[in-house]
Amino acid sequence: MRFKPLEIVDKLGRTIILRNAEVSDADTLIQYLRITAGETPYLIREPDEVCLTCEQEENFIKRCIDAERELMMIATIDGKHIGNCSLMSVGSYKRYSHRCEVAIALYQEFCGNGIGKIMLQTILDIAKKVGYEQAELEVISDNKGAIALYKMLGFEKYGCFPKNIKYADGRYANADWMMKQL
Repeated sequence: MRFKPLEIVDKLGRTIILRNAEVSDADTLIQYLRITAGETPYLIREPDEVCLTCEQEENFIKRCIDAERELMMIATIDGKHIGNCSLMSVGSYKRYSHRCEVAIALYQEFCGNGIGKIMLQTILDIAKKVGYEQAELEVISDNKGAIALYKMLGFEKYGCFPKNIKYADGRYANADWMMKQL
């Protein structure tokens, strides 16, 4: 879907632009995936597992733009990509049409400044406007900052996936399934 760009101000007084991801953002988004995967243990990939081609990412962005109820939103400061937030259908079946998945990640240097909260609230508002009734997400159980944000926005924990992630060193991490009625 198309999203009208939105200008916001973070806690540090910086102007942030929230806008659609465009095909021209493909290389930047692939690099972002690699860097953020290395910055935090809370994402599903290792940096070396980001193997998308530019063409694959461009096709994904096109599908999001063309979809009636899906959105890949990116945040920028002075034109520099700092994070993104997505709204995706859970499935194409009528029985799932009331459910959506949301996801968000920012470069670590931009976390804790209210940007993620505004991005998520914007995505949730859009989700409701396009007819979703509940938003769902998965979060690593020890990601306390993210969980606090999700709870602040009205998400509740409904389940846990034990040993959801296995790290290279052999440790496991559980994941919580959270949901919010819109």
